[in-house]
Amino acid sequence: MIAALYVQRGGCYYGLPDVDPWDEERDARQYAGPWPVVAHPPCNRWAMPLAKVNETRYGHKVGDDGGCFGAALAAVRRYCGVLEHPANTAAWDAFELPRPDGHGWQATFCDGWVCQVAQSTYGHKARKRTWLYSVGCIFPVMDWSEAEPTALTSWLQKTTSELPRLSKREASATPIPFRDLLLDIARNARPLT
Repeated sequence: MIAALYVQRGGCYYGLPDVDPWDEERDARQYAGPWPVVAHPPCNRWAMPLAKVNETRYGHKVGDDGGCFGAALAAVRRYCGVLEHPANTAAWDAFELPRPDGHGWQATFCDGWVCQVAQSTYGHKARKRTWLYSVGCIFPVMDWSEAEPTALTSWLQKTTSELPRLSKREASATPIPFRDLLLDIARNARPLT
């Protein structure tokens, strides 16, 4: 069994026989094990530049997510699995996680591994570079290439591109092949000794 934390109600993690989905109503901050996790903590208070815009416009402080990222990180460290967040998230610095610096998994000083992957390679319409942090897992074969995007995720991006922009729901969606990759990572979890 895998616990999918901070997922969208009725989304791609629902209806799978070996996945226990935790949506906003269920409050993934309360997850107390025992299964490995795939964690998608909310990114709207961490992802730059949107988090800074929201702070300036609405007063929502960067990083003020009610403890969601911290709880997700603690769950991955305690029960093993993988945490996913947008590339260049401010959460990485706030929680002193090393930034990925190339292709492939890189060992960290905190018993974990980090990497960057483009979700476009796994079926997302936008490039959607993502950082992963994993603990206690044996990694499946991954595609480190970056497929060309067919859309953009953010309305904030200044660009001359004529690519269409995705809705908020489309931009935040997890493509099924990427979901399956994250579940495979968590399924291969081996508790730390």
